[in-house]
Amino acid sequence: MILFMTWYPTPERVIELNALAICVIAAKKADTHEVLSRQKIVGVLDECEDSDADGYGKAAILMEGLIRAHAFASANRRTAFLAAKEFLEKNGKTMQIPDSEQQARVMTGIREGYYGTDEVARWMEHGIIRKFER
Repeated sequence: MILFMTWYPTPERVIELNALAICVIAAKKADTHEVLSRQKIVGVLDECEDSDADGYGKAAILMEGLIRAHAFASANRRTAFLAAKEFLEKNGKTMQIPDSEQQARVMTGIREGYYGTDEVARWMEHGIIRKFER
Protein backbone atom coordinates (compact mmCIF):
# COMPACT_ATOMS: atom_id res chain seq x y z
CA MET A 1 0.00 0.00 0.00
CA ILE A 2 1.37 3.40 -1.00
CA LEU A 3 0.56 6.33 1.24
CA PHE A 4 0.38 9.78 -0.29
CA MET A 5 1.93 12.40 1.95
CA THR A 6 0.52 15.88 1.56
CA TRP A 7 3.19 18.50 0.95
CA TYR A 8 2.96 21.71 3.01
CA PRO A 9 5.12 24.81 2.67
CA THR A 10 7.41 25.69 5.54
CA PRO A 11 7.35 29.18 7.07
CA GLU A 12 10.71 29.76 5.35
CA ARG A 13 9.21 28.84 1.98
CA VAL A 14 6.31 31.26 2.47
CA ILE A 15 8.84 33.98 3.33
CA GLU A 16 10.77 33.13 0.13
CA LEU A 17 7.54 33.37 -1.86
CA ASN A 18 6.98 36.86 -0.45
CA ALA A 19 10.41 37.94 -1.69
CA LEU A 20 9.64 36.36 -5.07
CA ALA A 21 6.25 38.07 -5.25
CA ILE A 22 7.85 41.46 -4.66
CA CYS A 23 10.63 40.90 -7.22
CA VAL A 24 8.63 39.25 -10.00
CA ILE A 25 5.12 40.65 -9.58
CA ALA A 26 5.87 44.31 -8.93
CA ALA A 27 2.85 46.36 -7.89
CA LYS A 28 4.17 49.35 -5.98
CA LYS A 29 7.54 51.08 -5.77
CA ALA A 30 7.23 51.08 -1.99
CA ASP A 31 6.97 47.26 -1.79
CA THR A 32 9.40 45.89 0.78
CA HIS A 33 10.22 42.33 1.78
CA GLU A 34 9.73 42.46 5.53
CA VAL A 35 8.24 39.81 7.79
CA LEU A 36 5.93 41.41 10.33
CA SER A 37 4.97 38.17 12.11
CA ARG A 38 6.52 34.76 11.55
CA GLN A 39 4.13 33.42 14.19
CA LYS A 40 1.12 34.37 12.06
CA ILE A 41 2.60 32.42 9.15
CA VAL A 42 3.10 29.39 11.39
CA GLY A 43 -0.49 29.69 12.63
CA VAL A 44 -1.88 29.69 9.09
CA LEU A 45 0.25 26.69 8.12
CA ASP A 46 -0.88 24.80 11.23
CA GLU A 47 -4.54 25.55 10.43
CA CYS A 48 -4.05 24.30 6.87
CA GLU A 49 -2.32 21.11 7.98
CA ASP A 50 -4.85 20.38 10.74
CA SER A 51 -7.84 20.75 8.40
CA ASP A 52 -9.75 17.71 7.16
CA ALA A 53 -10.52 19.51 3.87
CA ASP A 54 -9.47 18.15 0.49
CA GLY A 55 -6.55 19.65 -1.46
CA TYR A 56 -8.52 22.60 -2.81
CA GLY A 57 -10.04 23.25 0.60
CA LYS A 58 -6.61 23.27 2.21
CA ALA A 59 -5.31 25.60 -0.51
CA ALA A 60 -8.25 27.94 0.19
CA ILE A 61 -7.48 27.89 3.92
CA LEU A 62 -3.85 28.67 3.11
CA MET A 63 -4.74 31.52 0.74
CA GLU A 64 -7.35 33.10 3.02
CA GLY A 65 -5.17 32.73 6.08
CA LEU A 66 -2.10 34.33 4.55
CA ILE A 67 -4.13 37.19 3.10
CA ARG A 68 -5.89 37.96 6.38
CA ALA A 69 -2.89 37.36 8.67
CA HIS A 70 -1.03 40.25 7.03
CA ALA A 71 2.29 38.71 8.09
CA PHE A 72 4.30 40.81 5.61
CA ALA A 73 4.78 44.54 5.09
CA SER A 74 3.92 44.13 1.38
CA ALA A 75 2.56 41.61 -1.13
CA ASN A 76 0.40 39.56 1.22
CA ARG A 77 -2.18 38.72 -1.48
CA ARG A 78 0.47 37.94 -4.08
CA THR A 79 2.30 35.72 -1.59
CA ALA A 80 -0.92 33.93 -0.66
CA PHE A 81 -1.70 33.27 -4.33
CA LEU A 82 1.78 31.85 -4.98
CA ALA A 83 1.67 29.70 -1.84
CA ALA A 84 -1.74 28.25 -2.71
CA LYS A 85 -0.69 27.60 -6.31
CA GLU A 86 2.51 25.85 -5.23
CA PHE A 87 0.61 23.84 -2.61
CA LEU A 88 -1.79 22.55 -5.25
CA GLU A 89 0.94 21.79 -7.79
CA LYS A 90 3.12 19.92 -5.28
CA ASN A 91 0.07 17.84 -4.36
CA GLY A 92 -0.81 16.91 -7.94
CA LYS A 93 -3.60 19.43 -8.49
CA THR A 94 -3.97 22.39 -10.83
CA MET A 95 -5.19 25.88 -10.04
CA GLN A 96 -7.79 26.78 -12.66
CA ILE A 97 -7.96 30.54 -12.01
CA PRO A 98 -7.76 32.49 -15.29
CA ASP A 99 -5.37 35.43 -15.51
CA SER A 100 -7.54 38.54 -15.53
CA GLU A 101 -8.13 41.77 -13.65
CA GLN A 102 -11.51 40.44 -12.47
CA GLN A 103 -9.77 37.49 -10.84
CA ALA A 104 -7.22 39.78 -9.18
CA ARG A 105 -10.10 41.69 -7.54
CA VAL A 106 -11.28 38.44 -5.99
CA MET A 107 -8.18 38.57 -3.78
CA THR A 108 -9.46 41.84 -2.31
CA GLY A 109 -12.81 40.15 -1.72
CA ILE A 110 -11.07 37.34 0.13
CA ARG A 111 -9.24 39.86 2.31
CA GLU A 112 -12.54 41.57 3.14
CA GLY A 113 -14.36 38.32 3.93
CA TYR A 114 -16.68 38.57 0.92
CA TYR A 115 -16.08 34.92 -0.02
CA GLY A 116 -16.27 31.80 2.13
CA THR A 117 -13.62 29.10 2.19
CA ASP A 118 -15.74 26.66 0.16
CA GLU A 119 -16.31 29.31 -2.51
CA VAL A 120 -12.58 30.05 -2.71
CA ALA A 121 -11.82 26.32 -2.99
CA ARG A 122 -14.30 25.94 -5.89
CA TRP A 123 -12.75 29.02 -7.55
CA MET A 124 -9.33 27.40 -7.46
CA GLU A 125 -10.68 24.09 -8.74
CA HIS A 126 -13.03 25.38 -11.46
CA GLY A 127 -11.93 28.99 -12.14
CA ILE A 128 -15.41 30.43 -11.58
CA ILE A 129 -16.55 32.72 -8.77
CA ARG A 130 -19.17 35.41 -8.35
CA LYS A 131 -18.06 38.96 -9.05
CA PHE A 132 -16.63 40.89 -6.11
CA GLU A 133 -18.72 43.92 -5.27
CA ARG A 134 -18.42 46.31 -2.37
